[in-house]
Amino acid sequence: MSERSVSRAKQEKRWYTVFAPEQFDREELGETPADEPEQVYDRTIETTLGELTNNASENNTKLTFQVNDVGSDAAYTEFKEHSLSRDYLRSLVRRGASKIEAYVTVLTTDDYRVQIQPVAFTTKKADASQEKAIRKQMVEMVEDAAAERTFEEVIDGIVEGRLSSAIYGECKTIYPLRRVEIQKTTLEAHPEEVAEEEATSVSVDEDDVAVDN
Repeated sequence: MSERSVSRAKQEKRWYTVFAPEQFDREELGETPADEPEQVYDRTIETTLGELTNNASENNTKLTFQVNDVGSDAAYTEFKEHSLSRDYLRSLVRRGASKIEAYVTVLTTDDYRVQIQPVAFTTKKADASQEKAIRKQMVEMVEDAAAERTFEEVIDGIVEGRLSSAIYGECKTIYPLRRVEIQKTTLEAHPEEVAEEEATSVSVDEDDVAVDN
């Protein structure tokens, strides 16, 4: 392809301004080029909470959004993933102390399936029974939070630190803690996907039922 053809191809691409979801105030995330609007769907954009809030102290919180709607010159996204940077998590680890992790898959009140990964850091080394009790408490509190809240409310509570603070308040009575964080949150399925999976499961179960002639 000649340089002129390459230049013309670049000029023919349209640039779409990408925006964060409404719960993140539709902040501008950047721009992405495409020949056709359909090509923009499902593209992911990574940023930090600090960049959205203009607060450098929140740059350890990474956010991933995915395009789910495209206009004439704009692309709109939904929340896909939240995570804390590896460097930040490493800075919380102390020799002679415990790091207690849990992996919890929950369904919100509006039927979004989300995996949430809380982690607790103790002041000193906890024994196995204390670690088990803290992990059990973290799992129960994450499940309770999702059972009472919509997807957006759950994500707000995680990103703003309310869920980790609540877990800290309860778990520190089991063993002294230095910190509790939600290290990762991932949207696993939308309501329609959950409904489809449940319908398929019911259909399979029915087929497996033996019928006496």
